[in-house]
Amino acid sequence: MKIKTFFSRVFTWWNGQTFGTQVWTALYGEVVGEDEFGNRYYRTKGGRIDPSLGFERRWVIYRDYAEASQIGPAWHGWMHHTVDTPPTAEAYRPWSWEKPHRPNMTGTPAAQRPSGSTLAQSRRPKATGDYKAWVPGIRNQ
Repeated sequence: MKIKTFFSRVFTWWNGQTFGTQVWTALYGEVVGEDEFGNRYYRTKGGRIDPSLGFERRWVIYRDYAEASQIGPAWHGWMHHTVDTPPTAEAYRPWSWEKPHRPNMTGTPAAQRPSGSTLAQSRRPKATGDYKAWVPGIRNQ
């Protein structure tokens, strides 16, 4: 393992699993499945109930950057204990009206930039003249 990778695993949490998470997962976790983004989902071995929580622990190790919006709707339900069976154990089929899941793109170059935004590529629309600026000391009617 490269020294940079080692320090990255020890001191950062946002770009993959940390060394501590890797050890915890190896000792106490079992793989449940993987989603279309390459994220891997785990639970406690054998589905053992954690006495302090009252239910089994479930966690995800992200393929790249740790961003919770990368979890699709099927895995989201399982992670939050809404459904008991993971999408790998039953055939999850999205509804006909569902669009494919996309992570939150805010803060990335792929973010939505509506017309009129200062970050949009298009020109800002001209003002229509229906706005009167407030002037201190003058009562606007």
